Amino acid sequence: MTACLEIRRLSAVLPNRQRVLRSVSLAVQPGEVRALVGESGAGKTMIGKAVLGVLPSSVRVVEGDMLLEGEDLGRLDAKARRALIGARTALIPQDPLTALNPSRRIGPQMIDRLVRILGWSGQRADQHIRQLLDEVQIRDSVRVLKSYPHELSGGMRQRVLIAAAFAAEPRLIVADEPTTALDVTVQKQILRLIAQLQRDHGTAILFVTHDLGVVAKISQRVSVLYAGKVVEEADATALFEAPKHAYTRALIAATPRYTDPYASLKPVDETVLAGLTAEIAAADEAWRPSHG
Repeated sequence: MTACLEIRRLSAVLPNRQRVLRSVSLAVQPGEVRALVGESGAGKTMIGKAVLGVLPSSVRVVEGDMLLEGEDLGRLDAKARRALIGARTALIPQDPLTALNPSRRIGPQMIDRLVRILGWSGQRADQHIRQLLDEVQIRDSVRVLKSYPHELSGGMRQRVLIAAAFAAEPRLIVADEPTTALDVTVQKQILRLIAQLQRDHGTAILFVTHDLGVVAKISQRVSVLYAGKVVEEADATALFEAPKHAYTRALIAATPRYTDPYASLKPVDETVLAGLTAEIAAADEAWRPSHG
């Protein structure tokens, strides 16, 4: 079976040649939820941006391949790459307020994507998004579509963006910490909603998160990252039952337990971080001479 997304030894650098992604390899199978988990700065979001072709201008991919349903994105010209990514992928961003255009009503923002990507008429697109708003449990779709983003709650805005992501039936959705800006109660609702829509539509999801609790709830496979490097990859169940890497074990141990709310927080052991840092520094030294 051809992977929905396959990344092979992807490295990206800053202008000073400092690597921010270090030979990252992973695959997302059709209909699979693959989690990318790690601390802030681990490179999770950077991988998602590389896939979507929206890396910051200061970051440059210098080696590796990215294949979307078997098509090598690196072999396409810019126009063809944008067309392929636009038709087959979508994004659920972290902050719904900044992701939506504050000067436009919700309806036109959702309809435009279907008209431009699928070539639908405005009327057909309007009917489709009303159906999707029902799926994300927004009852008063007429009011919502006529609203501006600031007139909706954070949870409502995120539901709109989830509906927009699934609207064009993409093969792959990059979900970039989609519950971070929401309160705990709404987070649970949004996670259940994404999981249900993923099952109903059979869409593959690359789920970026720093929350191991979210990983346990929604993903089938997990890639654990540190400083742009994949340090462990496993089925979600196996990862929690028998983590192999010391850093993964330290992350799991550092996770607060709701069953023991008064327990002291346990930071990642400094010796584990020191070992990883030394390993990465040695790998970078070996990598640089053959990569300019």
